[in-house]
Amino acid sequence: VKLAARFGFASRDDGEGDIFIPGRALHGAMPNDKILVKLFDHPRVEGSSEGEVLEVTVPNNRFAGTVCLSEDGRLAVEPDGCRDVKFLLAKQGSEGVHLGDKVGFLITHRGERHNAHRAAVVEKFGSSDYASECAKAILYGRNVRLEFPPEVLEEARAYDNATIDQAEAAHRMDLRAIPIFTIDSAETKDIDDAISLQKLEDGYELGVHIADVSHYVRPDTALDKEAYERATSIYYADKVIPMLPTQLSNGICSLNEGEERLAFSCLMQLDESGNIHSYQFVKSVIRSRVKGVYKEINALLDGSNDPALVTKYKDVMAQLPAMTELYEKRLALRKARGAMDIESDEAKLVMDEEGRCVDIVKRTRGVSECMIEEFMLLANQCAANAGRTHHVPFVYRIHEAPDAERMEKLSNTLKACGLNVHFAGEVPTQLELSAILDETRGQPIQIPVHTGILRSMQKARYSPEPKGHYGLVLADYAHFTSPIRRYPDLAIHRILTDMLVGKPEQELIKDYTGFATHASEQSSRQEVSAVRIERDVEDLYKAEYMHNHLGEVYTGTVAGVTPRGIFVALENTVEGFVPAAQLCKGEATVVEGVSILDPLTGKRWMLGDPVKVQVAGANVALGRIDFDYMPL
Repeated sequence: VKLAARFGFASRDDGEGDIFIPGRALHGAMPNDKILVKLFDHPRVEGSSEGEVLEVTVPNNRFAGTVCLSEDGRLAVEPDGCRDVKFLLAKQGSEGVHLGDKVGFLITHRGERHNAHRAAVVEKFGSSDYASECAKAILYGRNVRLEFPPEVLEEARAYDNATIDQAEAAHRMDLRAIPIFTIDSAETKDIDDAISLQKLEDGYELGVHIADVSHYVRPDTALDKEAYERATSIYYADKVIPMLPTQLSNGICSLNEGEERLAFSCLMQLDESGNIHSYQFVKSVIRSRVKGVYKEINALLDGSNDPALVTKYKDVMAQLPAMTELYEKRLALRKARGAMDIESDEAKLVMDEEGRCVDIVKRTRGVSECMIEEFMLLANQCAANAGRTHHVPFVYRIHEAPDAERMEKLSNTLKACGLNVHFAGEVPTQLELSAILDETRGQPIQIPVHTGILRSMQKARYSPEPKGHYGLVLADYAHFTSPIRRYPDLAIHRILTDMLVGKPEQELIKDYTGFATHASEQSSRQEVSAVRIERDVEDLYKAEYMHNHLGEVYTGTVAGVTPRGIFVALENTVEGFVPAAQLCKGEATVVEGVSILDPLTGKRWMLGDPVKVQVAGANVALGRIDFDYMPL
């Protein structure tokens, strides 16, 4: 059993659900310890699991935290995620640390209770007033590899300023004469996908061309072992912790403008309606005509005649009308099958030269972003279909249907929002859920409805079993299009490569069965960790930004409700907390997770309701923002 990051809860390794452990029964156990638990015969909540720690079997002694004072005035450290827990610091190694500093530390002595643990500082990051220093502490505490081992760097140096092997290119399909180009954000340096499109008499030929990372990252090399361990790149603020060294990610594997590159191409034939008629995967050699930028492509699609843009995109301008046409047909097919489009807000952090967050804006998605997403989805679909129909071991991206219990909770949520919804079966179809999403889009109840549906879903993950993707309504789905930053994509490139050269099915099964299972498990695990890190670090920068706006008044919307209070989201995606004591005269009552009610006054605050708040506090170290409620 592994202690979860939220202090006081344990998460079972066997997947059977969480075990609640009261603080008095933790006996000094820490987050990410492996522990032996004895379950109580009579838990306080019927049907739940509750117990106490008998033994810490594998301790986790590496943490990040904030330097503070103990109750008797001695220097101590409060571990991140364990509020009100303080460990006294050893004098050796603590020289030069100050109150409020972020540090990395080791537990050097474990007592029977948390207050008996002792710690020693091993890394000093800087003041907890700065998000950049707190981010370093989070990465340290989560055991994120910031540097590549020497043996990995040695292999990567072989690709310094590399160009493609022309002898290898001679054995590939030569697509250098085709006007292929990339479309990404302006700041992207690791460009792993490009597209081409030709309008035919009876449909379209769409090419999705992906950097052939598997040609350079071979099995059992130091590069491959490190990529497997990392499994994903981590993006936060204006930084990236790459899965592969920059010689590959920004160099020979990046489809840079005007440079010849080895690629793995998915060439698809689509009919007039946009349905896939056939496809083939080929090893190719390409040359991108231009580094397209989403914002610029959107301007061209909107009819901009800016001479500079027209000149920049002159080699690929002829493809844009056909791309838009195909995308609109694909969008119609997507809606027809019930693929769900759940509204969610993403933030873009604007940084100054010193790495401080000076602005936060909501990311917007134009036609080009959606178009590229749809074209990548098509290639991913074809890759999964190739794996499934050839009965070879594979790494699929799966999203399973929600279970009946979650659907019952969703029905109660929808009723609490005033919707009288009846599903035909125990589990609703995607079309039924999509209809609800569309019906409430832009309405005051959009937030609680979309949030409720999102919470009712299972989490997508990687699997060696082709279980399909419930949210996208696809029988076949995998990740093929980002091998620079995701290991599952690199894994299936390797499998598809052996399929292309005609390796017998039995050899494929022998070589890749265990690999597909292990790669799926490791990639799913690391993906969850990376997402948590990215979210937690983003919270730090948001708190840093709002710290400069203390006392200012904003109008936001209720984004979450708990018995302790409500979370309010501002237009720029920042969320802060308003205590229930500021809202309710009596004890707050939460109704189906969508509203909070004051029984004494009858006042009610529901997800999506507008509220006025004043910024009361911003704790960068905790990534926490506090609001004071102000009547509208």
